[in-house]
Amino acid sequence: MTMPTLDDIRELAQQLRVDSVRCSTAAGSGHPTSSMSAADLMAVLLARHLRYDWQRPDDPANDHLIFSKGHASPLLYSMFKAAGVVSDEELMTGYRRFGSRLEGHPTPVLPWVDVATGSLGQGLPDGVGVALAGRYLDELPYHVWVLCGDSEMAEGSIWEALDKAAYYRLGNLTAIVDVNRLGQRGPTELGWDLDAYVKRAEAFGCRAIAIDGHDLGEIDKAFVAAAGADQPTVVLARTRKGRGFSEVEDREGWHGRPLPAEMAERAILELGGERHLVVSGLRPEGGSPRIWPGGEVSLPRYEPGAKVATRLAFGQALAAVGARGNVVALDGEVDNSTHLEEFAKAHPERYFEIFIAEQQLVAAAVGLSVRGYVPFAATFAAFFTRAYDFIRMSAISQANIRLCGSHAGVEIGADGPSQMALEDLAMMRAVHGSTVLYPCDATSAAYLTAQMAERGGIVYMRTTRGAYPVLYGPDEAFPIGGAKVVRSSPQDQVTLIGAGVTVHNCLAAADQLGGDSIAARVVDLYSVKPIDVQTLLWAASATGDRLVVAEDHYPEGGIGCAVLDAFNDAGQPVRLSHLAVRGLPGSGTPAELMEAAGISAGQIERAARELLGT
Repeated sequence: MTMPTLDDIRELAQQLRVDSVRCSTAAGSGHPTSSMSAADLMAVLLARHLRYDWQRPDDPANDHLIFSKGHASPLLYSMFKAAGVVSDEELMTGYRRFGSRLEGHPTPVLPWVDVATGSLGQGLPDGVGVALAGRYLDELPYHVWVLCGDSEMAEGSIWEALDKAAYYRLGNLTAIVDVNRLGQRGPTELGWDLDAYVKRAEAFGCRAIAIDGHDLGEIDKAFVAAAGADQPTVVLARTRKGRGFSEVEDREGWHGRPLPAEMAERAILELGGERHLVVSGLRPEGGSPRIWPGGEVSLPRYEPGAKVATRLAFGQALAAVGARGNVVALDGEVDNSTHLEEFAKAHPERYFEIFIAEQQLVAAAVGLSVRGYVPFAATFAAFFTRAYDFIRMSAISQANIRLCGSHAGVEIGADGPSQMALEDLAMMRAVHGSTVLYPCDATSAAYLTAQMAERGGIVYMRTTRGAYPVLYGPDEAFPIGGAKVVRSSPQDQVTLIGAGVTVHNCLAAADQLGGDSIAARVVDLYSVKPIDVQTLLWAASATGDRLVVAEDHYPEGGIGCAVLDAFNDAGQPVRLSHLAVRGLPGSGTPAELMEAAGISAGQIERAARELLGT
């Protein structure tokens, strides 16, 4: 094919600007000025550097383009029009409309979009995950191009991304920063101080190239240099917001505002009028990803009565599940506590250390999932709260990631409340389409780890620090969405419901009640979401609708709320005593802390007696 001239690209850039104005004005909302500043950058990329088969978005050799500044969606969708995959009619009548795939910020409902963006600071960390897959797993030469805004350079996650990109020498990753000086409310932190940006990027181990973001020749040279680099590149492009329309160019007050119809007409005229150029661009170099051989998964087996921590069972089971060649693991520098080290020993070539950077930990998992891998990311459960926005956005990205949080609840003991996850079940339950698992013993933890590898969406497992007796035989099954009735009889008068450590407390409470001839049914609610409604209904019916729920979690949003939601949805009232951590815990032994929190066996017993009036 004939390489487009710079004059051709200049016309393409003007088309991208015009179409950004047109679609946002037609929609009555959007970010045209943020799109106009980066139009020259994206025109050069589209015409001369992005290797992409637009008719085959699933081609494994395609480059990847991520708009970290997702609010510049008018520019991205205008690029799709220029590539010939979105019609002008769809752009003009679909952008930001109800039911349209051209949403206000990009999502993977479009086949050319890898991840959802719009929450700033996330596209580049996601791109690190894609680039990790390219260099270390796929072993393909595709390049990952990420368009960043200068405002999001204030996000710590951007620097987590650059740090890890440099650590892994991701020469296949280029961040293009649109330094247009103006944010939503006024000037950005650094304005046009490109020297400061360069020093920061270089300090994190990346190559930095400062350019005039409207000089097509400089842009082209920078992209050539980036594509051939052996380390991540940050192209810092000085641009002007609203470039090309004198009434708004480099003026405050136009962020996130479409141009009124009369202004839009003047802007289109100043930009040279409508165009409908179609650019074929470069095709990918071809090739297939490396095939990682798979083998039979043989889960560890545990004898009933043996004391094994569920966090250890998770690590041992994941090492076994790693026999599937598409499973990868990511650690937040705690693999000797989460026991992810078991996977690292068995499959070091599919193990990535992300260190203490939980936002990048989750984002790397999302990026790896873009390439079809099955990523497991593990850290202390409390530390996933730091990355919650990334988990929330993962669901919007329709990503398939697995998260394991260890050291949950007051049960962890003397470390104190900073290390105790007491909110994680609530936050994970709230994620759209999520699965939340909480095994009580090694057998169920191992089985559920294998199930996690098979399940789509965001899957979270909560594991316990301490070692507790194995309750189930090695051949027991634990389907997601199920529950186990650990103890029952026709004489049951009350149901005790727990998950994780509180299952053991419920069993001890049932023993104590049995000493007074009070039979108690015990339910292991290992699948918190989806929840086993039928088992709960049966248990309530058999025990006079008397339930005690005990959980090592704050009362808001945890197991008790999940149980109440299930009965409410079924339209069945119950008498429920909800034991949860209601105060701010401190340090102590697990037994002391569970007693102080009101979730010990003795307090479960007392709650059952109160329901029974004995």
